Amino acid sequence: MPQRHAVVAGAGIGGLTAALALHRRGWRVTVCERAPEPPVTGAGIGLAPNALRALEAIGVDAAHATGSAVPEVMGVRRPDGRWLTRAATADMAARYGVPPIAVPRPAFTAALAAGLPPESLRYGTEVTGVDPAGPDGTGVRATVRTAGGADLTADLVVAADGIRSPLRRAHFPAHPGLRYLGETAWRALVDAPDLRIPAMSETWGRGERFGVTPLADGRYYLYATARVPAGTRPADPRAELRRRFGAWHDPIPALLDRVARLAPAGVLQNDLYELAAPLPRLHHGRTAWLGDAAHAMAPNLGQGGCQAIEDAVVLAHLLPPGDTGDTGGAESGEGGRDPVPAALAAYTAARRARTDAVRVRARRVGRLGALRNPLAAAARDLAVRATPDRLALRGMDDLFEGFRLPPLPG
Repeated sequence: MPQRHAVVAGAGIGGLTAALALHRRGWRVTVCERAPEPPVTGAGIGLAPNALRALEAIGVDAAHATGSAVPEVMGVRRPDGRWLTRAATADMAARYGVPPIAVPRPAFTAALAAGLPPESLRYGTEVTGVDPAGPDGTGVRATVRTAGGADLTADLVVAADGIRSPLRRAHFPAHPGLRYLGETAWRALVDAPDLRIPAMSETWGRGERFGVTPLADGRYYLYATARVPAGTRPADPRAELRRRFGAWHDPIPALLDRVARLAPAGVLQNDLYELAAPLPRLHHGRTAWLGDAAHAMAPNLGQGGCQAIEDAVVLAHLLPPGDTGDTGGAESGEGGRDPVPAALAAYTAARRARTDAVRVRARRVGRLGALRNPLAAAARDLAVRATPDRLALRGMDDLFEGFRLPPLPG
């Protein structure tokens, strides 16, 4: 029987999750990634309970697949080491069904890719455009253009092409695009099995932050932020991190010792941007946007990748099975109608409000963490400390319990 075909632009977390979810729904999937090969280096990622439940819905056990780590405690500290707020992950597991986990990003993407047929993955293939009219001009299928010159015909295009999504700019030319958040971020993975750090923490200073995430293999994912003009690049990022954070509480100095052993390229630096406004919709024709391409947000809640996973799982859930059940190709379903457009409209309805609410909340949390005025920062710390830990955890309910599979269209 004919099989629906999806082309996914981008082999990041959102794109690979969408490809795997669609593959398990019976779709033929082609993933086009501009990078020449899968990543072997990179940073870590935290998977919150909402993302883990979304992955479970498509049969993915992320903890088992990646050998992930579950920290004992999560919370926010001051530069002197005093906790402002913290929660035991055992309490989070009791409240949300699963605890958050932390995984190396390359290991997670490799686990997702391993569930796809090898011929589905095309590295070194950049999607340059989508013609919604398709090869016959009817719009029954879309034509996907690639940098190599080969065209692909698709019943669905998943635009998971990142924060600077060319497909977003092409199809929403009036959208204001990205907005600089006033901060740059450094990220690194370091080996330090001897340190045995049990907590996932973020430390708030004045206009600076430092995060520590333990991984299961004795490595630690580190990140730091500072308020600087866009494009600021120190000559040696390792020395810059030492200058800014070397006098902060333990174990930050010991971790910076490990950072100093890395090659300069081992410290990644990216300025932080968000989408300046929500997209008018998350679909256009036969193209659906997800992840950073759809709703780029500040990393302050650790929800960028988690929301991309939610997007992918909801999108695959709403779409019809890949096996059309007839000989009519994409035009199938009751009365010969094509169910894909209705599914994409339902996807926008299901995801647009939630992702934009998370985007706005992430920006607000970032503004709190990045306060530079001493009085404002002191007031912030006092307010956070005065909030009981159980109430702070309850404040995450809408994030961690917010994932739901919506009803099917029609």
